[in-house]
Amino acid sequence: MEKDKKTIILTGNIITPFQLLKDKAIFIEKEKIVAIKDCEKINSPVNTEIIHTTGGFIVPGFIDIHVHGGGGFDVMDGDCQAVKEVAKVHSRFGTTAFLPTTMTMSKDKILRSLKSIKEAFEKGTGTAEVLGVHLEGPYINPLKKGAQKEEDIKKASIEEFIKFNQASGNIIRVVSLAPEMPGAIEFIRWLKKHNIIASVGHSNATYKQVQEGIKAGLTHVTHIFNAMRGLNHREPGVVGAALFSPELIVEMIADGIHLHPLAMKLVTSVKDMEKIIFITDAMRATSKPEGTYNLGGQEVIVAKGQARLKDGTLAGSVLTLDEAVRNMVNIVGISLIDAVSMTTINPAKCLEIEDKKGSLEPGKDADIVILDKNLKVDMTMVKGRI
Repeated sequence: MEKDKKTIILTGNIITPFQLLKDKAIFIEKEKIVAIKDCEKINSPVNTEIIHTTGGFIVPGFIDIHVHGGGGFDVMDGDCQAVKEVAKVHSRFGTTAFLPTTMTMSKDKILRSLKSIKEAFEKGTGTAEVLGVHLEGPYINPLKKGAQKEEDIKKASIEEFIKFNQASGNIIRVVSLAPEMPGAIEFIRWLKKHNIIASVGHSNATYKQVQEGIKAGLTHVTHIFNAMRGLNHREPGVVGAALFSPELIVEMIADGIHLHPLAMKLVTSVKDMEKIIFITDAMRATSKPEGTYNLGGQEVIVAKGQARLKDGTLAGSVLTLDEAVRNMVNIVGISLIDAVSMTTINPAKCLEIEDKKGSLEPGKDADIVILDKNLKVDMTMVKGRI
């Protein structure tokens, strides 16, 4: 779509996501939403594209703050084209913006990956927009490494992180780390000072240690329940802290595999809905046939919708955000408005970009998804471009 072209999306049920609007039309001009009006008040100007929906839902574009790959490509491939391909694949499933997510590998491989993300950020992808970087590891606990390679796990280093951030063009937005490890609390304080989100992840921290992390500036939880000390009646652990600390925003992989549906329901029952963000944690096999793939230098077997190492450890997912929304509505039973909020305005607020993204309002980017009646994606629009 040319930048000066005008577009009108007609007759859908619009989830802003703050409310449900019916018989309204969305007016788009120069990559932005310029108005939402009653359908009967439409006067179509010249050079205007009219898009008719099929009776489903018009929702804001999904924002994925934790995604490793898709379509056979991975952020750790260290290639700008790979990042673009990941963006392309996930945009088919409603993602309009995302944080390419690195993982625990050698310093050189992380640096190469960060440089490739920087290039994609600066040049654009043509599809889902790169918003920055989520650095998952290498400052984690080996006891909760999950699918991360233990040999590359390190003590938290501000000096090394500065080099990582410089390689990315200073666009690292989230860092997943274990607050109980040496040097972590000092690192969390530094991240807070520099407005970078510190997230507890791949951690064996006690409840008390997480609280110490919160005092230092910890505000986020990486894929709740997974790769962390669980909830015990005498030691609440990371999960207990995540559920009952109002300061913490939690990521959730809503695939019904990483979390039992009852666990997903528990999170939505205990946490404030505004403190929950759906993520995919998707790896390169997403949208590809089942088989053998690679994640962080390790062989991953994808079968029955699950991605696992040979020892059975879950290794990311093949989830897409539209599927996460469907799962939460159809299996867990939350409202569509809440499910949409957790993939749109919640991550936008977390990244402090809610002035541009996360909701359908005049003045915001025209990042729009049209869902059919079964909540499957009919169309994805990024800044007015289909």
